[in-house]
Amino acid sequence: MRKFQILFDEAEPSAISDPVLEPYGNFGFPAALGNGRRPWTYANFVQSMDGIASFKGKHASGGDIAQSLEDKWLMNLLRAHADAILLGMNTLVEETRNLPNLNDGRGPVYQTEGEELRAYRKQIGKGREKVIFATNSATIDPAAYRIFDGGPVDAFVLTTAAGAKKLSGKGVQTLVAGSGDTVNLPAAMEMVREKLGIQLLLCEGGPTLYGNMSRAGLIDEKFVTISPIEVGLLAPPEQELSEGEKPASPALRPTTFMASGFTTENVPWWRWISSRRVGSHEFNRYRRERTPVQT
Repeated sequence: MRKFQILFDEAEPSAISDPVLEPYGNFGFPAALGNGRRPWTYANFVQSMDGIASFKGKHASGGDIAQSLEDKWLMNLLRAHADAILLGMNTLVEETRNLPNLNDGRGPVYQTEGEELRAYRKQIGKGREKVIFATNSATIDPAAYRIFDGGPVDAFVLTTAAGAKKLSGKGVQTLVAGSGDTVNLPAAMEMVREKLGIQLLLCEGGPTLYGNMSRAGLIDEKFVTISPIEVGLLAPPEQELSEGEKPASPALRPTTFMASGFTTENVPWWRWISSRRVGSHEFNRYRRERTPVQT
């Protein structure tokens, strides 16, 4: 793995000095994390130069966009700092479908990879890793996914009252936020802070969950890797489909934000707080501003 070239960095100092940070350099978070009622939430995405987050089809992962060992390492550094990871349930379903040889076809477990990073995680006081899957409908069979086996991470399903009822008796830890058809994300974030003690939360998407989190003002920071490729919004006719996409054609590829957007009056502003490069890949960090940024 190559070393990150620091272009500029205005982030807080690292919590500890450790050789594991040597490739990246300084990495820290604010001493006071938000208002104390919900976790300080940071997101991580990779996108192409034209803003696309996935090829879709059988090459739907962010890794297919990044094609970078450094991006994968940074993802694990971000996981090492998180008290929990937040994911949309569809991300688990799609990644399990598109990785048929992983864990006998039962999908990823989203644990921090690498012994050095796991040791670093312990040094900065992090406990057992937690993964929270958000879903409105909860139409899954938990037995089909290794992450619900009670292995190296604790898995939770964040859902509605109706969704929790579907999962009753299936050995899944549920978090219920909202009595309607959709998860109440602001209430859910307060719940995970109070019940699970989550102070730092990493949102890994997908784009719909991230968009709804951002729309609700629940994302404080975002790490964005820009891969030096141009993908295109419309999937071409020769696009290789995954089993889940047949027979429909994946006409539109997702951007990193796939939810109801903003107007000029309520659009959020972000402060660019660090930038690094490795070759032609760009690694940026942004922090949400509560007032417009002066340009």
